Amino acid sequence: MAHTKSIESAVEPSKVNGTTPFNDEVLAHFRALILDKRNHALEDVRKMQAQIKDSRDRSESDSAYSFHMADAGTDAMEREKLYLMLARQQKYIGYLERALERIDNRTYGVCKVTGNPISRERLEAVPHTEISIEAKLKQKR
Repeated sequence: MAHTKSIESAVEPSKVNGTTPFNDEVLAHFRALILDKRNHALEDVRKMQAQIKDSRDRSESDSAYSFHMADAGTDAMEREKLYLMLARQQKYIGYLERALERIDNRTYGVCKVTGNPISRERLEAVPHTEISIEAKLKQKR
């Protein structure tokens, strides 16, 4: 980022109760960040789907006599691991999509538990989060 605004100038205190505490410029920054993360996640999903298809095709083309049972078990475990990683990545994409919706309806950066603003630092680290550090710490207790 070429220029850095202070957090204070990016927060509009009059817009905290239920609406985003951030101005349009900051929201555009987070939109770009989230879109970048979503694009990377979608690419990962495509790669995993291709690996699963390739693995499935290989297992169907192998005859029962040319393939050792241990190898078949290893391949099955690898496919299962890919399915789990794929499901996790798709869930992550869903979180990113919901964050984009919150930007669109101007509720991005508001904790769904406390109703207070989520710190910009937290959103930089976890741009899809819906809860503040305080709410997260209370959940862990």
